[in-house]
Amino acid sequence: MTPWMRKIHKWVGLLIGLQFVLWLASGLVMSLLDHDRVQGHQYRAHSDEPRPWPEEALPMGAVVMDGRGQVQRVSSAWLLERPVYQAYDGQKTRLSDAMTGATIDIDAALASQLAKASYAGPGKEQAPRLLERTMEVRDHEGRLWRVDFQDAEDTTVYLSAETGEVLEHRNRTWRLFDVFWMLHIMDYTGRKNFNNPLVITAGIGGLWLALTGIWLLVASFRVNEFIPKRWRSTRELAVFSPDGSALRTMDAATGDTVFVALARNGLQLPSNCGGGQSCGLCEVRFRGKAPAATSADREHLSESKVKMGYRLACNLVVDQDLEVEVVGGAGLWTEREATVESAVAVTPFLREIVLKPDTAPGPDYQPGAYLQIHIPDYSMARQNIVHPEHHKSDWAELDLPDTLSNKEAVRRSYSLSLPVGKTGGRLSLLARFSPGRQNRKRHPPGKGSTYLYSLKPGDRVRFSGPLGDFAIKPGGNEKVFIGGGAGMAPLRSMIHACLEGGAKERVHYWYGARNLREAPYVDEMSALAAKYANFSWHLVLSEEAECGAGLLRGMVHEVAHDVLLRDHPNLHACDFYLCGPPPMLVATRQLLQRMEVPESRVAFDDFKV
Repeated sequence: MTPWMRKIHKWVGLLIGLQFVLWLASGLVMSLLDHDRVQGHQYRAHSDEPRPWPEEALPMGAVVMDGRGQVQRVSSAWLLERPVYQAYDGQKTRLSDAMTGATIDIDAALASQLAKASYAGPGKEQAPRLLERTMEVRDHEGRLWRVDFQDAEDTTVYLSAETGEVLEHRNRTWRLFDVFWMLHIMDYTGRKNFNNPLVITAGIGGLWLALTGIWLLVASFRVNEFIPKRWRSTRELAVFSPDGSALRTMDAATGDTVFVALARNGLQLPSNCGGGQSCGLCEVRFRGKAPAATSADREHLSESKVKMGYRLACNLVVDQDLEVEVVGGAGLWTEREATVESAVAVTPFLREIVLKPDTAPGPDYQPGAYLQIHIPDYSMARQNIVHPEHHKSDWAELDLPDTLSNKEAVRRSYSLSLPVGKTGGRLSLLARFSPGRQNRKRHPPGKGSTYLYSLKPGDRVRFSGPLGDFAIKPGGNEKVFIGGGAGMAPLRSMIHACLEGGAKERVHYWYGARNLREAPYVDEMSALAAKYANFSWHLVLSEEAECGAGLLRGMVHEVAHDVLLRDHPNLHACDFYLCGPPPMLVATRQLLQRMEVPESRVAFDDFKV
């Protein structure tokens, strides 16, 4: 439940957070605006002198009780220098001269006089306009006159078309206030209902956000974390290789996760989230009866792996003597070194790094495997990242800090992009640069990609591996590769291995990019398609502008579905290999699930970056 709760909490938090920002900003603006200007007092004429009612005025009853309908309410008032009676019959108000009894109509000329009498500013009045209603005097029912004045505040005087009463003075400051008032109370139509459904929903959402935040905070801690390690009992943690051979037995403090226990003993499992249950890379296989899978396990591991006893090490608590198998086996303990031979930009933000290892690669360096590059702590100037002249415009758009740094050593995973047999024992990697804080997001640039992009020929690199179980399945089944971004690396390696290894089955490769400029190895893939009759290469671009000359447009999984998968005669006999950005990977896996492709037929690599 926790991963789903985190996702829901994140998106609800974004929506409610935006509204909190609007509440804060609108409240601040309204508090800073001058109250007298908002109320229209700046140019409003006020008369505090009371006027005596003329003795010669006709009796109220003689004027209003003249047989013209039932009167519910009568009041006396002054209209400029003229005493009047206002008689309300339940539908409208009739205005009568208190001296003569004549009915008075508020026409444009009289409205202009009344507006000028109410206005004390320097502006010149414009011609009155008769309105049925306006949002600027939204509480008034009935027709009204609008008289504009040409002054610095764009003042408008509103008067009742029935009684001539000055209703409001509105101006530029009030109109600005009114916009922020609307945002503050979330009444985007009437602008007066403080208890509208949107405000109530936002309030409930804020309460839910606070309660789930507390729950997630509590769920992120374990009781044993508050107990010093030396006070906790120890358990025995035995680590095995996938082939069953024992690797190491160690003491682990009760309450630690397997991920933490292994790290304390010098074994760093693959992870891009540092044990935060968000990347799913630190999987281990439980030997014996595995504990019940948690929501985090089911979020990141396939159902078949869960049934086989795989669990996330960062979510597996040491509460008894445990035996686990780790993917990669002894390779996780082994630290190797290599020299950088070349670093070539294949697209603006994809770079091919070729390493010459000190020790010749063995048979475990299979296509689909990845290396854990050891990223040291560093601090470098932005200028340390060198890029070709024809990519300078792309990099100029990035909002990178002047100093790029990593305060502590970490490890990052990068797949082999070519079979080692094709590279003469070199290790070819494809790294995508993660720019971090773009579009006002304040995330730092990627620690691993920044380091790799600073490498130059001759530099030394440390790494562990190879690791991973993303590999070509045995047998001659038709193969469908779908990828994007840096997912090109393992798929490219697998495709070269298949074709150059003599595979006769059909091999399809669908690769998605935003535009042709961001697509790597296009000429290489086209050459392979021309050389091998059983291989087809399809480049799918999501930006329409460049989709000519036979290029396909759209999202890569959707285009693959429409062109190949939907009408494939034997789809369930195909093997699928997926790698790319998380949204693409999720969408493609969901597509194959809807098409009822067996899970055993789908292999994927997901680094959650």
